[in-house]
Amino acid sequence: MWDGVAQLSPAVQALLGTLFTWGMTALGAAVVFTTKSINQRLMDGMLGFAGGVMIAASFWSLLAPAIEMAGQDAWPAWFPAAVGFLMGGFFLWGIDQLIPHLHPTSPLSEAEGIGPFKRKRSTLLVLAITLHNIPEGLAIGVAFGAVAADFPSASLTGAIALAIGIGIQNFPEGVAVALPLRRDGMSRRKSFFYGQLSAVVEPVAALFGVWAVFVMEPLLPFALSFAAGAMIFVVVEEVIPGSQENGHKDLASIALMLGFTVMMILDVALG
Repeated sequence: MWDGVAQLSPAVQALLGTLFTWGMTALGAAVVFTTKSINQRLMDGMLGFAGGVMIAASFWSLLAPAIEMAGQDAWPAWFPAAVGFLMGGFFLWGIDQLIPHLHPTSPLSEAEGIGPFKRKRSTLLVLAITLHNIPEGLAIGVAFGAVAADFPSASLTGAIALAIGIGIQNFPEGVAVALPLRRDGMSRRKSFFYGQLSAVVEPVAALFGVWAVFVMEPLLPFALSFAAGAMIFVVVEEVIPGSQENGHKDLASIALMLGFTVMMILDVALG
């Protein structure tokens, strides 16, 4: 089914995968051309669904392969997964403390990082989603790189499933950036531009992930777990709270479970 893709270099595969995820972000941002606002229940449901996809991808596509790979080396099977996972979470936490940003569901007074109030709201919103797209792009790059490096537990269909899952959850992220900017009075074109801009970092991070696999091949289980930890940090710190702060907790929770199920099916069926 994926014979044509299999003949491409891992860098091109990762680039195509993240161009898809970027396109899904742009598709979400394009909602501003049809409306200035979106039903809050629908938005919370989409965020919950995105959180479920990210949690499932973190385990099925990243942590589980990392544990299996480590079991074939001298490491205890749990060690790279545990260390890499914690490093990924703490790394993103550290970046959050430094880079000025604003979560899409938060008021300007809750902007984080160093000197956030010196920057425009549009810049802060884009920086927030951009920071959180880095582990997604890295995960896709590492997944395709692992396939090219012939790791037994890595599969092309699994890497493609990961890209599809991340693309699905990128749609509400594009919406979450573009619509607040539109409500603040920014033009439709500018709102769309900033909304899709937040995913530009994913192809760059993916290419870095592919490069890292070949340069630091023995550390691949750590790299996979690192990406998983960073993604889980995003889910817990932003996605889940953002989906529930408007009072739609049951809806967001059910949507999260649906998102987890869809991503699990994608990964198991394709991988």
